[in-house]
Amino acid sequence: MRNFLATLAVIAGLALPFAAGQTPPHTTDAPQLIEGPQAAGKPADTATMTNDSVLRMHAAGLSDELILQTIATQPGRFDTDADALIALKQAGLSDPILEAMTKKARRQITNVPVAPIELSPVNEIGVYYKDREGRWQLMDSEIVHIKSGGFVKSTLTHGIIKEDRNGVVNGRESKLLLWRPIEFLIYTPDGETATDYDLIAFRLNSKDREFRVLTGGVIHSTGGAQRDEVPFKPVRIAPRTWTFTLGKDTPGAEYGILPPGTGNVTNGGKIYTFAISE
Repeated sequence: MRNFLATLAVIAGLALPFAAGQTPPHTTDAPQLIEGPQAAGKPADTATMTNDSVLRMHAAGLSDELILQTIATQPGRFDTDADALIALKQAGLSDPILEAMTKKARRQITNVPVAPIELSPVNEIGVYYKDREGRWQLMDSEIVHIKSGGFVKSTLTHGIIKEDRNGVVNGRESKLLLWRPIEFLIYTPDGETATDYDLIAFRLNSKDREFRVLTGGVIHSTGGAQRDEVPFKPVRIAPRTWTFTLGKDTPGAEYGILPPGTGNVTNGGKIYTFAISE
């Protein structure tokens, strides 16, 4: 009878039942229970950042932006008392990094949410414009030469002789043509802000673009230097990162964004140039 049933099972394509007392074979249709220690251990705990972790990242030459992003996204337990902060500062960590560590430590103690750490959308010093796809594009710079304005005048208040100078950029047109409104971003070096930069409207000559750059050693002094400056209002959106917009009422012309200090160099300074279409 048993042989007859087995024959029927084979014909029907069914698995033969095993005899009582026999151990069923292992199959791969479902996970099998393995006795004894597991081959794969418990997943390792997520690494927790500490003061030493941040110091190692800084010593390895990682940028502030990458360190800030890591602090924001990874678990961390930081020592941020006065002595620890002094030691971290003496080791070369920037104020934004110390602030991020302090915020994280305060959130752990008080369990109160804090504002997210601001991250710049760019990581290279320079001036950017937003293209039609909404991406920040780094602007090329041109060399600006400084020359004497051709006359000298004296101030009555201090008796100082002040010489007006002009900035000159070769060529009559910029290679970059933009349409209003235009959104700009300035990513500054440490210690500078966007208010240290100047937006310049060029005066066009036959072979170059020119602007008044210096009266008495500083670009913002009273008089001719302000002749070619265009007011703008930068807004800080992240550490070292500022944006501003030139609206539809901005006149069509050749423009330049002048980094700080350029007006005091004899040659080889730079200016970020662009043109606005009429």
